Amino acid sequence: MKLNVNGELIDIEVDGATPLLWVLREQLGLTGTKYSCGIGLCGSCTVLVDGEAVRSCVAPVSSFTATQKITTIEGLSPDGNHPLQRAWDKLDVPQCGYCQPGMIMSAAALLGAKPEPTDADIDEGITNICRCGTFNRVREGIHLAARIEKEGKS
Repeated sequence: MKLNVNGELIDIEVDGATPLLWVLREQLGLTGTKYSCGIGLCGSCTVLVDGEAVRSCVAPVSSFTATQKITTIEGLSPDGNHPLQRAWDKLDVPQCGYCQPGMIMSAAALLGAKPEPTDADIDEGITNICRCGTFNRVREGIHLAARIEKEGKS
């Protein structure tokens, strides 16, 4: 089976029922994508598939093709300079940080669909769970990232 992960076409041998999360973490060594609830609710395992947020803990690897672009937190920006990563750093968004890779990936999908989201858009689009309660900083970080992105395109 071939997968396109972070821009690289990878050939893997795995049972098709294996969740994408475990292929990423165990076979490819991309441990930025986190395991938490295992039932797709918390969002710690969120990756992008063709720009859409996908909960990788419940997505069987057989549901993906080599033409679909899977992006993990490691592939979002090779140098950590993505607008979301810059905003997160500037605002000290994370507390413990465990959920933040999934939170950032969900935010990337949201900004891809809505480059200037409202608070309501963020509330509706970001369904990830942060046990530390950093939701206000996440919202502020998404708004800042949108401004950084807009300024970068000017």
